[in-house]
Amino acid sequence: MNSAHAKSLYEDSLIFSNIQKYIVLTCEEKEFLKSVLYEIEVPPKHMLLRQGQICRQLYFVSEGSIRAYNLDTDGKESTIMFGIEDWWITDMYAFTQQKSALLSLETLEDTRVVVLEFEVFDKALKHIPKLERFFRILFQNAYVREQLRALDSISLTTEERYRKFLDKYPQIVEKVTQKQIASYLGVTPEFLSSVKKK
Repeated sequence: MNSAHAKSLYEDSLIFSNIQKYIVLTCEEKEFLKSVLYEIEVPPKHMLLRQGQICRQLYFVSEGSIRAYNLDTDGKESTIMFGIEDWWITDMYAFTQQKSALLSLETLEDTRVVVLEFEVFDKALKHIPKLERFFRILFQNAYVREQLRALDSISLTTEERYRKFLDKYPQIVEKVTQKQIASYLGVTPEFLSSVKKK
């Protein structure tokens, strides 16, 4: 990957703490994961995935932040989610189905991610069957978050949704533009500006 420095996952890291919230890994299982995962360092505004590409990677954010967004046929940008430290992010539909991505993933700052390639995903699940449970919980939680967000969009005011955004992503508020926040909330930057002034 250009503009990115890849290295093996030599040490225990945040990713193992994340996985072990739901399952317990043995030392041998950790060593296996270290052999199939790798970490990359990427600069700000680096495209990890472009809309329309086949999505071949699932990312765990070790440090930094990522924005996932969609461009419609008119070129209108809609921010769908943010990936922050200790989160997993990809285009879940495109990754699991090996279809063209509906989203683009772009780093917001210097970022380190652990990469799980689709080619080794099944291999990892077969070698460590309990990972099935981990990823099932991960995908369920992602679905629930998006469902709740959709309900918020029809039941809460823009001001209430903006306050929820601040609570959910306090560490990236200063790293994203007002336009990006507005596109996440589904409003114009001008309308968001008027909400913030209240």
